[in-house]
Amino acid sequence: MSKIKVMDELLANKIAAGEVVEKCASVVKELVENSIDAKSTTIKVELIDGGLTQISIIDNGIGMDKQDAILAFQRHATSKIYKDDDLFFIETLGFRGEALASIASVSEVIMETCMNDIGTRVHLKGGEKVDISSSSARIGTSITISNLFYNTPARLKYLKSETSELNNCISYIEKLALSRPDIAFVLSNNGRVIIKTSGSNNLLKTIHEIYGLNVSSNMLEIKATSDDFLINGYISKPSVLRKNRNHFITLVNHRVIRNNEINRAINDAYNTYKHEGFYPVIVINIETDPTLVDVNIHPTKQDIKMSKLEDLTELLYQTIKKVLYENLLVPSAIYEEDNPDDTPFIDEREFFNPSNAVAKPQPEEEFKEVTITQTAFDFSSQADDIPVIKNEEFKGLKLYPVAQVHGTYIIAENEDGMFILDQHAAHERVNYEMITKRFKEEIPQITDLLVPVSIELSKSDFNSFWENKKVMEDLGFTIEEFGINTIIVKAHPTWLKKGFEEESIRTIIDIMIENARSFSKEKFLDSMAKMVSCKMSVKANERLSLSQMEHLLEDLVKCDNPYNCCHGRPSIVKYTNYELEKMFKRVIN
Repeated sequence: MSKIKVMDELLANKIAAGEVVEKCASVVKELVENSIDAKSTTIKVELIDGGLTQISIIDNGIGMDKQDAILAFQRHATSKIYKDDDLFFIETLGFRGEALASIASVSEVIMETCMNDIGTRVHLKGGEKVDISSSSARIGTSITISNLFYNTPARLKYLKSETSELNNCISYIEKLALSRPDIAFVLSNNGRVIIKTSGSNNLLKTIHEIYGLNVSSNMLEIKATSDDFLINGYISKPSVLRKNRNHFITLVNHRVIRNNEINRAINDAYNTYKHEGFYPVIVINIETDPTLVDVNIHPTKQDIKMSKLEDLTELLYQTIKKVLYENLLVPSAIYEEDNPDDTPFIDEREFFNPSNAVAKPQPEEEFKEVTITQTAFDFSSQADDIPVIKNEEFKGLKLYPVAQVHGTYIIAENEDGMFILDQHAAHERVNYEMITKRFKEEIPQITDLLVPVSIELSKSDFNSFWENKKVMEDLGFTIEEFGINTIIVKAHPTWLKKGFEEESIRTIIDIMIENARSFSKEKFLDSMAKMVSCKMSVKANERLSLSQMEHLLEDLVKCDNPYNCCHGRPSIVKYTNYELEKMFKRVIN
């Protein structure tokens, strides 16, 4: 008797559901993406108990006739691709024909849909048809999922708490709303509206509706093109950071995707503008020829493969760096972020807290009332009412030091207001830019060591270092082999701090070895410059004379990026005359 048998279709669907449907957010994702593909302009997502009890998706898309409504729940039934070649030109979010069949196999489904004068109602339970009948003639589709995983108790057991499942649904709807600002999204839980976007087709306005005023008023627009890619979107100023990458929203042809190389390029562009472990808010759409993108990697269609990915990451990196350099501003001390930590909400009572990470929903009529310093927020252009000094303007400033506080902060003034500088951060920035410019010298300035530095390494570390030692030699280090697994350094560039030569050399070699597996000359030089500039800089609690402070201020204003130290901490904060007078009630408004 044969041992191999063809699986029952329901069993195959349940197995497929394990890949397509992992949690409530997976159901929301698949169904909302179908609504988008159906050309909907309004999509409502109604949850009960975070989706654990019920999920309803209501759209105003093109709908289906009776025959298509029945056929849609069969496995591999799709209206989006018909032949092999279509896989190379995928322009819809869905195409595999697995989602509805998989969801229906592990839940109870009621779908009402209409595209003409007569609607169709399809009721399934565990993938089996319960009832097919006529329904109201409302153009579009509504689909309700209940009792998720009722017939697969092992998976039901691993659904998380209501709050966790709800958070996942909210997070994905936020991303979808930002990917399609031309569609109005509404998400509610137990009758309470959590997310509401206007469908204005204005990305900055949608960012405001999702993240709130503090984030949307601190976004910088980016645009770039190449032969293969068109990039557009918004990136946050370094004053708006989060503790994780959840707000790296990267889209390819308006599809929400995950790609480590793209995320790394974005994060590297912020290298010297933020703290390590903090990340900006990013909403970037990448448009490219569908033939360069393979979305058929995983059933979720979020993990993709791209041709010419190296060209794309370089374009992103250079574009973001340029935008940050051209727009970075001296922060005003008065304007601080209400909630810099990316603290997740705990329960529904916090959904309407203005300081919460989830923005308070605002009806369209209320939206026009929002003001910043009594000026209406204009979404037609990049708004920025915070007092600022742009780079070229900053370079023309003359700052006069007047005092030092706690041996750490320099107080300076000019006719526009008062400035507070972190002396270590400011000096570190000066040294960092000096060192990075020295890297580019064709003939480095070097000095011999009176006593050469001998460093013994393990065999593996020695091999790792020796493979890349030319990078250090090009900078002015004289390095020779000195016995078994030992090197000797006889000379070094003049920018190493006097008295710390051996310590710096050892640290530089450690950095090179640590990054040997995926060695990047650019990243190595940057790490080395950061380390050396930090050691060279004046420390906190170190008293400076007035002339030393003047010299530091003169050097700082000449820097390409005087606003942050090389680790991303702010080096200077400004109080305008108006802000000072307002704090002391000399002006009232």
